[in-house]
Amino acid sequence: MKTLGNIVWLVFGGILVAIEYLVASLLLFISIIGIPFGIQTLKMAGLALWPFGKEVKAGERASGCLWIIMNIVWILIGGFWISITHLVFAILLAITIIGIPFAQQHVKLAALALTPFGRDIISKP
Repeated sequence: MKTLGNIVWLVFGGILVAIEYLVASLLLFISIIGIPFGIQTLKMAGLALWPFGKEVKAGERASGCLWIIMNIVWILIGGFWISITHLVFAILLAITIIGIPFAQQHVKLAALALTPFGRDIISKP
């Protein structure tokens, strides 16, 4: 069922979201300062490409001082707007019964887009 959900996700926009994250990541890698942010957008691109069967967990290092500062910078630069965009898509998809599983994936992406530093993506068994 996870595979079918991922294929439908890809066909109806998941591939576009993943490509957008990948392009943003490549642009962030151009500068040395942007490399940590580029790594986080690569993490989001991977989740946006194949979201079913994965979950986002706070890692052991999530409460570290550096991760908190990086998350604050991330939110101020654009993480807030990325998260809001995923939440709007989640609301639009949740209107229909068929779209509810996809809305849940957008909520998962919104949480990761708001604070990506210190988060790990784990495959569910």
